[in-house]
Amino acid sequence: MIRVVLADDHTIVREGLKHLLSSTPDISVVGEAVDGFEALQRVRELDFEVLVLDLSMPGKSGMDLIKQARSERPGVRIVVLSMHQEHQYAVRAIRAGASGYLTKESASAQLVSAIRKVAAGGAFISAEVAERLAHEAHGVQPEAAYSRLSDREYEVLTLLVSGESVTAIAARLNLSVKTISTHKARLMQKIGVDNQADLIRYAIAQGIDADPGAERPV
Repeated sequence: MIRVVLADDHTIVREGLKHLLSSTPDISVVGEAVDGFEALQRVRELDFEVLVLDLSMPGKSGMDLIKQARSERPGVRIVVLSMHQEHQYAVRAIRAGASGYLTKESASAQLVSAIRKVAAGGAFISAEVAERLAHEAHGVQPEAAYSRLSDREYEVLTLLVSGESVTAIAARLNLSVKTISTHKARLMQKIGVDNQADLIRYAIAQGIDADPGAERPV
């Protein structure tokens, strides 16, 4: 039996995933989490094999959460379930320690297969993601400028695209305004833009989505 913990802040999503997995005889949902802090608590207190993790939850989220979960429990296998398309976060998630990456659109068709594969020690990723990881391993530099951003810089970028201010991003990520301003300046330099309007245009041109967990401006 493969024991699974579901971490997603949307009740309807968790219920849908539980319903999907309930008809699978070799998979059992043994815990749930509604934010990043609860997800880490489940990692620490429950006996399970696979964590199905939403990237955009309140509290600790994203790559930091993957890294900490793997650090505290190296044996746990993580399947990322994200609103973001693969080209945005899949390589970063696998690099951080995840074993699989699914978009929420494909979850109903592929989640069971993904859980079984990662529980058996494999990886559940597309051929495109595998190729990009192979290129990185051989020192081939990614073509897109945003690929050179650190995980934190990329997270700040998606929040800026969402319309959040530097102050709001600082509060969301529990960092100082000065730190966020530094990340913003560095990411703009790496991308090669001089102002936020050009940054937003660049993100749109590259197909970079806003963070779905961000607060939208009223």
